[in-house]
Amino acid sequence: MVKRSRIIAFFLLVVLLGGMMGLTAEKIVKNIKLGLDLQGGFEILYEVKPTKEGEKITKDVLLSTVSALNKRINVLGVSEPRIDIEGNNRIRVQLAGVKDQNKAREILSTEAKLTFRDVHDNVLMDGSDLVEGGAKQTFDDKGKPSVAITLKDANKFKQVTEKVLSMAPNNVLVIWLDFQEGVDSYAKEVGKEHPKFISAAEVNEVFNQTDVSIVGNFTVEEAKQLADLLNAGALPVELKEIYSTSVGAQFGEQALQETILAGIIGVALIFIFMIVFYRLPGIVAVITLSIYIYLILLIFDWMNGVLTLPGIAALILGVGMAVDANIITYERIKDELKLGKSLMSAYRIGNRGSFGTILDANITTIIAGVVLFVYGTSSVKGFATMLIISILASFITAIYGTRVLLGLLVKSRLFDKRPHYFGVNPKDILDIAKVTDDTDVPTKFERLDFVKRSKLFFTISGALTIIGIVLLLTAKLNLGIDFSSGTRVDLMSKKPLTIEEVKDELSKLHLEPKDVVLSGNNNNMAIIRFLGVLDQKEISQLKSHFKQQYGVEPNVSVVSPTVGKELARNAFIAVLIASVGIIIYVTVRFEMYMALAAIIALLHDAFLVVAFFSLTRLEVDLTFIAAVLTIIGYSINDTIVTFDRIRHIMKKRKVKTVDDLRDIVNKALQQTFTRSINTVLTVIFTVIALLIFGSDSIRNFNLALLVGLVCGVYSSLFIASQLWIVWKAKQLKTGTQKREKWEAEPEV
Repeated sequence: MVKRSRIIAFFLLVVLLGGMMGLTAEKIVKNIKLGLDLQGGFEILYEVKPTKEGEKITKDVLLSTVSALNKRINVLGVSEPRIDIEGNNRIRVQLAGVKDQNKAREILSTEAKLTFRDVHDNVLMDGSDLVEGGAKQTFDDKGKPSVAITLKDANKFKQVTEKVLSMAPNNVLVIWLDFQEGVDSYAKEVGKEHPKFISAAEVNEVFNQTDVSIVGNFTVEEAKQLADLLNAGALPVELKEIYSTSVGAQFGEQALQETILAGIIGVALIFIFMIVFYRLPGIVAVITLSIYIYLILLIFDWMNGVLTLPGIAALILGVGMAVDANIITYERIKDELKLGKSLMSAYRIGNRGSFGTILDANITTIIAGVVLFVYGTSSVKGFATMLIISILASFITAIYGTRVLLGLLVKSRLFDKRPHYFGVNPKDILDIAKVTDDTDVPTKFERLDFVKRSKLFFTISGALTIIGIVLLLTAKLNLGIDFSSGTRVDLMSKKPLTIEEVKDELSKLHLEPKDVVLSGNNNNMAIIRFLGVLDQKEISQLKSHFKQQYGVEPNVSVVSPTVGKELARNAFIAVLIASVGIIIYVTVRFEMYMALAAIIALLHDAFLVVAFFSLTRLEVDLTFIAAVLTIIGYSINDTIVTFDRIRHIMKKRKVKTVDDLRDIVNKALQQTFTRSINTVLTVIFTVIALLIFGSDSIRNFNLALLVGLVCGVYSSLFIASQLWIVWKAKQLKTGTQKREKWEAEPEV
């Protein structure tokens, strides 16, 4: 009897959820903050150094520096800046949406130590003599821009002017900003057209007052900036840039539009695939995936998270990964239907049997995500955060959301005699009366012998590994500045560029690049790399020059040798920890031999990706490491699905010989073949969409993922399980020999 109330409940629930998401989604999306790579801005990692010898950088000094930087950022008018203390002597500053990046860099790094000196460079007064917040931009009696300051002690200023007046004819009061002892001097600067000191006024009378005017060749903007700096206060330390990256606003806007378009296409492909292949459960998957996307954005909004370009990529990839849980469950339901079970029974057994597999697969990916978060930089952390949230949200929606919605349809009894609605051909269904516990699930791949050619696949993988090692020893990797240090500039133009044109423009700035590579549509983009680290002045000139030349502010990234070595070391540690974590988990959940086989297969996948990048000379950067760790965390999913099926079959059969092992593995691979292909196919949909339509900034990341996913399917089918057979066979033979020896021993 059909229970129409279940059908009505299903539609009411879908309408209710759809209405709620429709009414709130726009507001949630608007609330989410965009990272600097999506709205423009810059990130700088400063090494904090003492200004005087013998001074130490303490926690209090770092906190004081952060406070001073915050005041300066308030001057810039940047909303929601991020300043983090890292380690014992580093501060990371992230400013998204800042309009004038050159000005911002200058204001942040300028120590703003004001000193009043005589012509012999002796200090007479300094910034501590100013009233806090007492500086403002004004105009002098000739109408020229000046800076008015208020002093704390009129008597002290009287004594200073008396002393300077007594030094006639050298009665000049020189005002400096960031005077460098042993480097700067009044004598060296006085004859220059643009001296480093900001003012040099002749003192012809004694002043007993607190109001003082600094007069120089200021523009209104320069005078205002000086006043703001003085009000913000001097930095208690010296800041040295050791890592920086800046993104022009137009670059960010274009990257956002391209990545969203790629995401829509990728997700649409997954939706179509699920409906065509799984039919009614596919429709439920589309609904739960829509809820999943909404839930991700809602959680990110609650967390007050900052969405970066890799974060959006993680969200899009997450849809492909989230559907894996649906596929694993639906395939288990189809298996039970083929064995002649009723729809209700197949639904219950399928849900129960798939839960452990889904849990294992998700936890291994979370391990990689946590490692990425701990060892990654800010953009990689954004990717890792979104990846972890995606996995947790997918677990909730795929397990519980699917059970509720699909459960209503199944329990309505409307589809009891309609297995084709679940993607099962009635011809493939066995007679339940003839099915026993030893009956295998019928599959189209029963003729495929995955184990028979194991030596051939071992040979192929061995040969590829040797070729990869030779490539790495000879050609090595094309390391980006993240690991090799240096400067990278991403240039964009509204017209096609040529390498000669770019080099000519750089020569005007007296800059010689290591290489220039053209990319983008019609070669309208150029990637420029420098061996050395450009300083703040050179970066400022470069950004201003190319913005004026092409109308688009270029992206500039700088990595010092120190940071480059740290990033390389952290990348190695991250891969090692992720591998060990997965070995431990799989050992606990399965067995040691399965864990070792799985990890060798994973490292095999990761190594082939590295070898591919060495062969193609594609640039290796931090996002490449994120891709490798994602591959390590994700490609084990197929292996776990296979091992889970091997374990399931072994519970029903007695294993006495190596042939028994081979038969079990073959059956497991045949039964999970569709599942293995479909789970990776959905992720490949999103990766290819990102490759074709997404931003160039993460193209290498997506390419690494694509190669890794293909390698992952190959290793799951032809390497991991076959390795397990080799080791398990040795254990089986050892056990048999011990048993035979024990049986042959005479009784005492």
